[in-house]
Amino acid sequence: MSTELILIREQILSCTKCDLAQTRSHAIFGEGNLHEKIMIIGEAPGRDEDLQGRPFVGKSGQLLDKILAACGFTRDEHVFITNIVKCRPPNNRVPSPHEATTCMPYLLKQIELINPKIIILLGATALKHMAGQEHRITRERGNWIDLNGRLAIPVFHPAALLRNPALKRPTWEDFKKIVFKYRQLVDPNHKSDYV
Repeated sequence: MSTELILIREQILSCTKCDLAQTRSHAIFGEGNLHEKIMIIGEAPGRDEDLQGRPFVGKSGQLLDKILAACGFTRDEHVFITNIVKCRPPNNRVPSPHEATTCMPYLLKQIELINPKIIILLGATALKHMAGQEHRITRERGNWIDLNGRLAIPVFHPAALLRNPALKRPTWEDFKKIVFKYRQLVDPNHKSDYV
C-alpha cells in the first residue's frame, strides 16, 4: 500500500467529522486489490460490516461474491470494494447528504490513488452521489457512463436482488458487460466459465 493510501486509511479509521463516528463500531476503508482495475462502490456499511470492519460481508456481500465468482473475479485479485460512506448509518438507513458529502473526499482520493479503469456503482445511492442526484438506477443500470473521465456502470445493489429476485437476470446481463469491458481494457485472456 502506498504511503498516500496508508494515510487515507488512517484518516478514515480515525475520522470523527460527522455523527456516524459516535455510533459505529468500525470505520471501513475498503478491501481488495489496491492495484487492480475494477473498483466497486456501494452505499454504506451495514450491521455485519460495522461489526467485522470489512465491506460487503453480510447477505448482500455473499451474493456479490457469487456474482463476482461467476465473472471470474475475486476480491483478492481483481477488485477493490468500498462505499460512499465509511461508517454505518443507524438502522441501515440511507446516508444523509451531509454524511455523504463529508465522506466524499476520502472516496475521491481512493479513486485517484487506486486509478481503476472500471467503476461499478452498486445501487441508487452510489449512482446519485457519484454521477448526480438526477440519475436513476432503474433507468441507467447497465449503461456505461463517464465519471470525470473514468468509465463507470451502475448496477442494482445486491440487497435489491435479495428483496426482488426478478432483478437477478438483468443484473447478470450487466455483469457480463463488465467482463467484456475488462477483457477489452485490462486482460483479453480473462477467464470466466459463464461469460
